[in-house]
Amino acid sequence: MTKFTVPTKNEVSENNQVIFDNLEKALGFVPNLYAVIAYSRNGLERFLTYQNAKTSLTAKEKEAVNLVVSQVNSCVYCQSAHLVLGKLNGFSDEELHDIRLIKSKDSKLNALVTLAADITKNRGKISDISLQEFFLQGYTKENLVDLILQISDKTAMNYLHNLTKVEVDFPLAPGV
Repeated sequence: MTKFTVPTKNEVSENNQVIFDNLEKALGFVPNLYAVIAYSRNGLERFLTYQNAKTSLTAKEKEAVNLVVSQVNSCVYCQSAHLVLGKLNGFSDEELHDIRLIKSKDSKLNALVTLAADITKNRGKISDISLQEFFLQGYTKENLVDLILQISDKTAMNYLHNLTKVEVDFPLAPGV
């Protein structure tokens, strides 16, 4: 099996070195999975631009989607990262646990995580029930498009970690 190591700053392009510096300033470290993206000369900049683009989803909704998609895709790295980020965005431990189980006591958030899980599990070929509930809870077609884009963002990272298996540099997500 091919072993992936995390590239150091000196092993990546000059453009990626600048991004590493910016991540270090913003986060205090360069997450291992972002460093792996830097194997591509343009990949890290491209991904961060996509990831940080404006969306109709709130930061909290994005974190819920990130966590449930990572759960469905069995990505321990992203589950671990989004448990930390979920808490920073106001979720309690109980709420994060529920999201990983594809549920929420909040009916609107429940519709969002249910649809996100359905889209992820079924590669977009979803049940009409989850889509109807999404719209009944006040979400719009704009939100649906942004949800799909958020799922694609997280799925890319999930696949990257599931393939490379680089070391998780966040507190390890417990099983559910």
